[in-house]
Amino acid sequence: MTAMLEMRGVSKSFAGVQALRDVNFTVEAGQIHALVGENGAGKSTLMKVLSGVYPHGSYEGTIIFDGKERRFRDINDSEALGIIIIHQELALIPLMSIAENIFLSHPPARFGVIDRGTAYRRTEELLAQVGLRESPDALVTDLGVGKQQLVEIAKALSKRVRLLILDEPTASLNEIDSAALLNRLVAFREQGIASILISHKLNEVARAADRITVLRDGRSVDDIDCRTEPVEEGRIIRSMVDRDLAHRFPERHARIGDPVLVVEDWSVYHPLHPERQVIKNVDFHVRRGEVVGVAGLMGAGRTEFAMSLFGRAWGRDISGRIRLDNREVELSNVAAAIDAGLAYVTEDRKQFGLILADDVRKNVSLASLDQVSSGWVIDDARELKAASDYRNRMRIRCSDVYQETGQLSGGNQQKVVLSKWLMTDPSVLILDEPTRGIDVGAKYEIYCIINELAEAGKAVVVISSEMPELLGVCDRICVMNDGAFVGEFASADATQEEIMRAIMRNKAFKRDGDARIGEMRP
Repeated sequence: MTAMLEMRGVSKSFAGVQALRDVNFTVEAGQIHALVGENGAGKSTLMKVLSGVYPHGSYEGTIIFDGKERRFRDINDSEALGIIIIHQELALIPLMSIAENIFLSHPPARFGVIDRGTAYRRTEELLAQVGLRESPDALVTDLGVGKQQLVEIAKALSKRVRLLILDEPTASLNEIDSAALLNRLVAFREQGIASILISHKLNEVARAADRITVLRDGRSVDDIDCRTEPVEEGRIIRSMVDRDLAHRFPERHARIGDPVLVVEDWSVYHPLHPERQVIKNVDFHVRRGEVVGVAGLMGAGRTEFAMSLFGRAWGRDISGRIRLDNREVELSNVAAAIDAGLAYVTEDRKQFGLILADDVRKNVSLASLDQVSSGWVIDDARELKAASDYRNRMRIRCSDVYQETGQLSGGNQQKVVLSKWLMTDPSVLILDEPTRGIDVGAKYEIYCIINELAEAGKAVVVISSEMPELLGVCDRICVMNDGAFVGEFASADATQEEIMRAIMRNKAFKRDGDARIGEMRP
């Protein structure tokens, strides 16, 4: 096959820091080419060079597309040739319809007036192409993340895409939605549309890619032709981190104690649709030193359950009982939850977990200002010491604690969020998708932190859409579907197939006295 794209000798630096070093990268027509590497390896920088976000003249090297050298001044130049990039943070306007989002930058018009009929018909055709059964009039805010991702792809198709760049497209998706998206890329391949897939999910990369390029420290260090040689995750990891990860997960030596958090008959209704019961009278518990996983598909109610526990941060008409350390508590707001020893690490660290424009120091102390203040005035020296201590303890890679948090990699941002909540000294820590969008090396460090917390006697709840992660870090896994727990397993006895079977069962799991962990009932 002929090369559609060649990037030759691309180098790019920022304020003296070399982000890319003489990178060569080739994509053939109709090829799915995966680009992998740790956070900070240069993947996004390379794609921003390609798409014109970083214009010609701001980097060294050459871009050849369709056999001609291209000098993109901005993203409009690259899009005019059919090079479309979909970023991890989707560029959709929530309160506009699907059709309006798709044609926002290039609406069909007649005599200078937007032709809404044509936009509607074209949107129907595009949605059919991506397999999305929604009305063009549906508001984006009413769609799940998986469907929003398909809207972004439909928007790319509307621009006559020839090379589609997807930056972590499945980071927010469950396994079913992820598989559907990858199948869509395979279908595009048959139509001659090439794709560049940036992902930290190596199993998905191995399944979908025709070729894999590994970046490390701004250099291309390995190139694998999946059509002619076996794809070994171990080889990819070694190339990414320049070391062997003998085990993807650290060893657990669980010392599980008495129940710390006990939830009984917990019921939550939707805040905007009061007739809809989202969490359906569930029971749940986690013991001291235990790591409990919560599995389920997107929309199962896992995040809603966690947020409702955390000071009723989500939902209305909430009822049920919470006991912490065998004492019934009333967590009427977030401040009460923090004071009682509960902490919740959000699944969306950039929007809800951090103030990206603030430095590491301020983010770490944000939930514990009483510890670093005197008489309602923050003591800068105490705040600096606390932030520096957590920087060292959590191995946060930053120039100093005065560095802007938005400049850090995803893994280091996640460590800042964890530091913020650990500073409150919780007895129960709920982690919602704790490794979303971070690389394999940073994931391992987060897993080690989870182990350390459990060994220190904390009760840890891990919500994750990655089943290997749940099996690797948890002592027990509870399965949620449609707002109810439908299964429970000891991790040592569980398999991905059993968990998925429980997820699809859609009937509540009921305990019978002290039922054996792993037993499931219809």
